[in-house]
Amino acid sequence: MVLGRLVHYTLDVVLVSTVLAGVKRHTGFQVNTTAMPEGPVRNTADSLLFAGDRVFDIVAATSFSSSWFEKEPRKPTPPQ
Repeated sequence: MVLGRLVHYTLDVVLVSTVLAGVKRHTGFQVNTTAMPEGPVRNTADSLLFAGDRVFDIVAATSFSSSWFEKEPRKPTPPQ
């Protein structure tokens, strides 16, 4: 029971971290870890964000090389 909760919470944290990595890649906005106190809190946040970046990279590489995914063609923007 405890192990199941631990795995569930770990996957939740990795999922949130991966979403934050996607936001960082798409918009350029990122979590400001320098505003956190130095020590274990900042180190843990940096580690989790790094893990999210790696998971995002793996998912992007897998989707690029998989036949299950296709890239949507860009739609032309109308002139203004």
